[in-house]
Amino acid sequence: MCGACLANPPAFHLGLAAVNYAFPVDALLHSLKYQKNLAIAPVLADLLVRRIDAGALPDFIVPMPLHPVRLRERGFNQALEIARRVSKRLDIPLLPAICRRVKDTPSQTGLPWKERGKNIRDAFACETDLSGKRIAMLDDVMTTGSTLNELAKILRKCGAAHISGWVVARTLSGDS
Repeated sequence: MCGACLANPPAFHLGLAAVNYAFPVDALLHSLKYQKNLAIAPVLADLLVRRIDAGALPDFIVPMPLHPVRLRERGFNQALEIARRVSKRLDIPLLPAICRRVKDTPSQTGLPWKERGKNIRDAFACETDLSGKRIAMLDDVMTTGSTLNELAKILRKCGAAHISGWVVARTLSGDS
C-alpha cells in the first residue's frame, strides 16, 4: 500500500494491478483505447487474470462505466472489453450495466494529479442492492485511484461488503 493510501484510505479494500504502466503495455493500452484495436483486450485481460488470487474471488465484476457521450465517441468501453474476458476466464458474473457514469467529465489523463479527485466527484450512480456482495471494479489503468475510489463510494452505498479495484496497469507516482 502506498503512503498516500495509508494517510487517506480509499473507499475500496484492495487494489490489484497486473503490471506497471510502461512499455510495451502502455502502447498496447493506447492501441486498444484510441485505435480501436479490440484484439488486444484478451491479451490485457490475461495479464490481469494471472495476478488474481483464485482463492479470493468476488461475487461480481463491475467494469468502469463510460459516460454515454464518451461511449458514442469511442464506440466501445475498453474496461468492459477487458472485463468480458476476465469474467469468462474466472467464471465470475459480469454486471456491466448496474452502474452508470452520470457526469461527462474531462479525461483524467490531461489533469494534474491533485485535480483528478475533484474532476470525478459525483460522476457515478448505481441503484442496485449489493448488500453483502464482494465486488471487483475493473478498469484499464489506475493513476491516482480517484476514479476507482469514486465508483467504490457508490458501490459501498449500495451495500457492497468488500470492494476490489482490478486494473491492467498502474502508473507509478510521478508518471503521467
